[in-house]
Amino acid sequence: MEILKLENIGYRYKDAPKDKYVFKNINYEFEQGKMYAIKGKSGSGKTTLLSLITGLEKCTEGKILYDNQDLKKMNLDKYRNTDIGIVFQSYNLLPSFTAIENIILSMDVSNVKIKNKKQKVLELMKSVGLSEEHANRKILKLSGGEQQRIAIARSLSYNPKIIIADEPTGNLDKETEAEILKIFEHLAKDENKCIIIVTHSQKVCDAADYVYELVNNEK
Repeated sequence: MEILKLENIGYRYKDAPKDKYVFKNINYEFEQGKMYAIKGKSGSGKTTLLSLITGLEKCTEGKILYDNQDLKKMNLDKYRNTDIGIVFQSYNLLPSFTAIENIILSMDVSNVKIKNKKQKVLELMKSVGLSEEHANRKILKLSGGEQQRIAIARSLSYNPKIIIADEPTGNLDKETEAEILKIFEHLAKDENKCIIIVTHSQKVCDAADYVYELVNNEK
């Protein structure tokens, strides 16, 4: 059964003509234990779609259901801090903090109940291929691939059911991209997460269980 469902989603900007939509009639379903890729040309609305799924924007038409609950009727702050994890292309880590401090901050924001946060962080970092040595380094002392692993570990810090990633391999070389993809595949297959990746990468699409193509619907 789907954990996330988009029913006849349509979106247009508030100042746009009534018949000018970024996209219309989008019907996607997402299940736990699966990895999904959403692809589309620049301007097709991929980032807008992620903003709708994460509750940062509201759809003009249709509705989005998380675990059979309409996002419009949910506490969206709680939803973003407990139910979904977000991974960005640019990592969005605090550069003045160490890796471990970035992840603990995420735990604090979500109010997750963990007895030993440092131990949990080290376990999360190990799960994405990083050692305790990396934990105490400032973010800018880490490579792009290491920063993205930290970002993934951060998104897992409160054990969400869904991980949403916006071009997570866009700034990485091919070898590192393959390594990051293996992490996402593990999270889907072995940790029963629903992984949703917006991407231009054919490698990501090839690794996904399902690929949705978003087509710009503006008139």
